[in-house]
Amino acid sequence: MKRALVVWGGLELHEPEVGAHVVRQLLEQDGFAVTVTGDYAALGAEGVGDYDLIVPQITGGELDRETSIRFCAAIEAGTGLAAFHHGLATSFQSNARIRFLAGCTFATHPGDISTYRGDPKVLHDPIMAGSAPFEHTSEQYYMHVDPSVEVLATTTFSGEHAAWKRNVQMPVVFKSTYGKARLFYTALGHKPAELDKPEIRTILHRGLLWAAR
Repeated sequence: MKRALVVWGGLELHEPEVGAHVVRQLLEQDGFAVTVTGDYAALGAEGVGDYDLIVPQITGGELDRETSIRFCAAIEAGTGLAAFHHGLATSFQSNARIRFLAGCTFATHPGDISTYRGDPKVLHDPIMAGSAPFEHTSEQYYMHVDPSVEVLATTTFSGEHAAWKRNVQMPVVFKSTYGKARLFYTALGHKPAELDKPEIRTILHRGLLWAAR
């Protein structure tokens, strides 16, 4: 049986514990044994590398050096890593080791809540197969993204709230590797209720399964 660790915390606006249990439910459908905790120390606990997947649902926060090293080492050795919205993009933002691991760093969301389009780019990929462009009303994340990631879907900024960023195409779903591990990220899902939208839920569910060892 595959095992997953979901760690939640930080800004309550994002409802991280609720989001963590959405992830738990998705993974349990596929037979995973899932541990959900609000204790960041779990990311560097003894045996963390035995998990097949780790999903951080954390906004901000601090992670000490030794925990960071053990966490990153577990991923590099093959434990999969996946997250949505604030997970990874905003997790432990002052931690350079985690920023290198994450592949993306949240910068802002011009206009706060707005309606924008998601555009699938790699339809032959198992995560995006059958996907079509879709509209979504939420935070449109502007991020700094590692150029080595494989972009699976983008969103285009209209310039309405930051005219100088008009027509910028920003990754909204991507996958990557870190050492022997697979990494999946989607910027969709500001609130857990947004994950009820079929196209968003499907992308997240497939991404979790793809990333798992």
